[in-house]
Amino acid sequence: MLLMTLSSLAQASDAVLDRPPERTYDIVVESGYLNVGLYRDFPPYSYLENGEPAGVDVAIGQRIAEELGVEFRVHWITPDETLEDDLRNNVWKGHYLAKRRIADVMLRVPYDRRFAYMRDSTGEVVNDQVVMFGPYQQEHWQIAHDAEALDAVRTMAVFQYHPIGVEIDTLPDTYLSSAFGGSLRDSTQHFRNVERAFDAMLEGRVHAVMSTRAEIDHQLARHADRPFRSATNGFPGLVKQSWDVGMAVKHTHRELGHVIEAIVDRMVREGEIADIFARHGLRYSVPAYYDGILEMDEET
Repeated sequence: MLLMTLSSLAQASDAVLDRPPERTYDIVVESGYLNVGLYRDFPPYSYLENGEPAGVDVAIGQRIAEELGVEFRVHWITPDETLEDDLRNNVWKGHYLAKRRIADVMLRVPYDRRFAYMRDSTGEVVNDQVVMFGPYQQEHWQIAHDAEALDAVRTMAVFQYHPIGVEIDTLPDTYLSSAFGGSLRDSTQHFRNVERAFDAMLEGRVHAVMSTRAEIDHQLARHADRPFRSATNGFPGLVKQSWDVGMAVKHTHRELGHVIEAIVDRMVREGEIADIFARHGLRYSVPAYYDGILEMDEET
């Protein structure tokens, strides 16, 4: 009775102040569902397939909800200009057009302490309204190439002579357009997404595509009948070539974050996250956060 009263008072206060209702851990459990923030149209992570949510992040969100004993619900996120915008619009404040619709937890958030404590020009912490936690995957940059047009990618210099496709306004776009004194700029072609870039490779308009490893693996599986290969090269001048991916909750919902973190930590340690990636035909890397930890688990 007391919990219901407190919940009602909190929701009434939120309505008066025109802010998203507070969905703490107790209220999430009481409500019987979990709103999981996932990026829209972002295969192989989160997308619709035959009208139903699909992808590795969907599968992870479903398991989190199952462990909490609640229904899994998707809060679809349309990317804004920056990650800070996405966190504001979907985790702690809500978009000005739909302030009452936010996620209880958001997936595919970079797990990076420097980013988490980044400060603006006035010295204020930019992301002080969210807590970033629970790394569950290490992601990498990757190139796929058409082996008939380009037998191997031994160095990035080959793209002075071979066109390469990227999704517009991404880090690969910036990297290929500006690195090496801009010598690859003319060979870099821009597409709305990775799928369109692979379509161009099918047509011979580009000889390679650069994106995240998971996106590349997903497209390689879709085009298994084509002579497309995963390259093994590095990326000179690219400071962060791999990074941990985690989650985020509103800073006042730390208890919910702690419970979800424990669920995901067990899934990483017991290999369940790796199994999810394998079922989707994707390579998986354990987050750098766990370097040395899993070896200690095995020894004990």
